[in-house]
Amino acid sequence: MDIGILGPLAVRMNSVSVTPTAPKPRRVLALLVLNADRTVPVDTLVEELWGHRPPRSARPTLQTYILQIREMITAALAHDPDGSSPRTAKDVLLTVPGGYLLNSGGGVHDVREFERLSGMGYRAMDAEDHAAAAELLREALRLWNGPPLADVTPGPHLSTQAKRLEESRLCALDQRIEADLRLGRHRELLAELTVLVSRYPGHESLCGQYMLALCRAGRRGEALEAYRRLRTTLVRTLGLEPSPPLAKLQRSILCAGPEHAVPAAAPRVAAPRSDRLTQARLEQRSSGAAHP
Repeated sequence: MDIGILGPLAVRMNSVSVTPTAPKPRRVLALLVLNADRTVPVDTLVEELWGHRPPRSARPTLQTYILQIREMITAALAHDPDGSSPRTAKDVLLTVPGGYLLNSGGGVHDVREFERLSGMGYRAMDAEDHAAAAELLREALRLWNGPPLADVTPGPHLSTQAKRLEESRLCALDQRIEADLRLGRHRELLAELTVLVSRYPGHESLCGQYMLALCRAGRRGEALEAYRRLRTTLVRTLGLEPSPPLAKLQRSILCAGPEHAVPAAAPRVAAPRSDRLTQARLEQRSSGAAHP
């Protein structure tokens, strides 16, 4: 089974799609593939579909959606060229005590591949192998084809998972940019960072990277203006001043000269502080706003 979540939902067996087009069965499959090879409780599926006040017919209706997905799996199993697939759809989408379990049977799962590659990239960063880190993280980010589950209307559980995945993407992006900065690729990064700081105006780490790239490119005035815009956003939106590491970077740019070297790397900003506004924007996006 090949599973695509980092973008539109795409689930295929034997090169045949098993992704329903109807919104609620599609949502059921999305939650099952996000938790592939793990039990998803019936109560979780019901809450995903109907919230905290499900209709009396919730469980039989859920069983109907499971049957529809199994019918699509049955059709895909009929295309097995060598007879190596499971014998029936119930061997793929199992009924287990308390819920259902989707047996992925190997294949490609883009979230797991993203986590594998990004984990290797983080370890390379820890080892100060910045070239390897940049390449691994770039490869991980290439797996993304849009916001996670872009064509699925999410309930409470899928919304939480989509936010988690988007935050994981931002972390990998932040580290890939950091690796590229350490490799002296500041000029190549400027166009990308210009877009990112516009998209995430309160993300302090991205702003620090942008300031550093601008300063290295001889554009100190623009670097200081980026800091001013960030400060205005944080004060107006959250009542916060920029973090001490970012303020220190601003002072180093102001005083840049032979005796005041600009840092070799962007300041590291604590995630809970730097990502409050970013998290608010992700929540707005998951509630219906278009992905930029």
